[in-house]
Amino acid sequence: MDLALLRTFVTVHRAGSFTRAAALLGLSQPAVTSQIRTLERQLGRPLFLRQARGVTPTTIGDELAHKAAPHLDALVEITETGLDDESSLRTLHLAGPPEFTAERALPALTELTGDDGQGFALRASFGNAEETLEGLAAGHHDLAIGTARPRGALLTATPLCDEEHVLVAAPRWAEEIDSGQLRSKGAPALEDLPVVEVHESLPFVSRYWASVFDCRPAASGTVIVPDLRAVLACATAGAGLAVLPRYLSASALDRGEVVALHEPAVPPLRTYFLAVRTGTLAMPHIARAHEWLQRAATDWD
Repeated sequence: MDLALLRTFVTVHRAGSFTRAAALLGLSQPAVTSQIRTLERQLGRPLFLRQARGVTPTTIGDELAHKAAPHLDALVEITETGLDDESSLRTLHLAGPPEFTAERALPALTELTGDDGQGFALRASFGNAEETLEGLAAGHHDLAIGTARPRGALLTATPLCDEEHVLVAAPRWAEEIDSGQLRSKGAPALEDLPVVEVHESLPFVSRYWASVFDCRPAASGTVIVPDLRAVLACATAGAGLAVLPRYLSASALDRGEVVALHEPAVPPLRTYFLAVRTGTLAMPHIARAHEWLQRAATDWD
């Protein structure tokens, strides 16, 4: 059986689409369709059911993918390892949210960008969870960090770390709030405070209110800026309250530039996932970065 046909088959199986598989393989869609039909003729059985959007594997298709994929991934690993040229660096393409990527992921990965023969060049791009996963699926990125777990067989995700959220404001706003009133009344005690957020929908404040106060925020955003580091800067300057990751606001809290307005017994958490295209961990530079980030995450507060 032709290995090229099997490679195309496994890619279609993981992608769930001839179109997406063609993009990943660098082939035209008719070429991918032709290869799958050739393989189906050789096996005498259909491997996929054509749907309005994409394809669904048959039972035979699932069985073949289960048997063939690990061996194809192993061949990729052998090829990648054997052909690595120590005189040139491989390039790792990373995508993720700007703040977490800049503050957490990039500082960790720069340790692997040396010229010791095992390092790699690093290229990073920023985007939200949907954008980064779409780029990963299309082959634009090697690793994607985000707060959404991808669905389907094309992408594989591993939990990376949990991010604690804290409600903060400049000290002058905290002085206007009676802590006892906040404990007894909850969210209503905060309704008169202006809000700093990354989007008009108040994603961080809404998530905090739902988790801690079991309600929706009544206020609208006073300052909207699409970067959590800018949100922190505005909150520090006294623009209003904000909900921020603790890792991002820890230094400002320690210096007293902002204070925590509320310390719930169970703080809201958000999980980050590290995603790859299924099978690409066979490539040494991707596998090393993946493992390194997981190891680094154990030390992140």
